[in-house]
Amino acid sequence: MKDFIFDDFQNAVDECLLRHRSLLDIITKLQESQGRINRAVAKSVTNCGCIQIDPNKQPLSKDNNIDNIDIETFRKNLQDPLKGTICDNCRDVIEREIGNNLFYLTSLCNLLDLNLYDIILKEYDKINTLGKYTFR
Repeated sequence: MKDFIFDDFQNAVDECLLRHRSLLDIITKLQESQGRINRAVAKSVTNCGCIQIDPNKQPLSKDNNIDNIDIETFRKNLQDPLKGTICDNCRDVIEREIGNNLFYLTSLCNLLDLNLYDIILKEYDKINTLGKYTFR
């Protein structure tokens, strides 16, 4: 069922994209849309203030000795640098910008004859196979 939704989305994007159908247009629009996502998130911090970022350095471990630490202990010691919750207005803006980004990402897939759903499945399988050891 989910692959139908992805395929339908990919087909709808293909039908909608008329003006910027060249590779250069698509990749520059994709990059621009990523910048708009970054700006929308930054504005949530700087303009709205609904979220705050704690810029402090993350401790590696309680004694700062990474040689004797396992990955679960390391994960438990990490602190979330994001405080607060995005407001409805900021959420709408960020969701709209991510949607635009998905549109251009899907356009790139269409132009290169790639299936977005297959790409997501491959990434999902890689994450499930490597789990926490993907280190991204």
